[in-house]
Amino acid sequence: MTSLLYEVWEEIDEDGQSLPGLCLAGPDGDGFRALLGPDSRLVTTLYASSHFEAMTKHYEIVGYGEYFNNESWSHEPFNMQR
Repeated sequence: MTSLLYEVWEEIDEDGQSLPGLCLAGPDGDGFRALLGPDSRLVTTLYASSHFEAMTKHYEIVGYGEYFNNESWSHEPFNMQR
């Protein structure tokens, strides 16, 4: 089973509201990180073996509560071959 490394980012908007985001670490997350403002900060990194696992961990870290998703594809393990 493949685990992917993700980054949890936080950007503070002009009203002082926290805008958390999740992206893949490395070059696959470059597009997302390019959209972040200069004062954004990397909160933490995490490994996940499925979309559901990544989002569940992200929700826990940013305090959103429990993540729900009934889509069967989101529970399927990543199977990356390089």
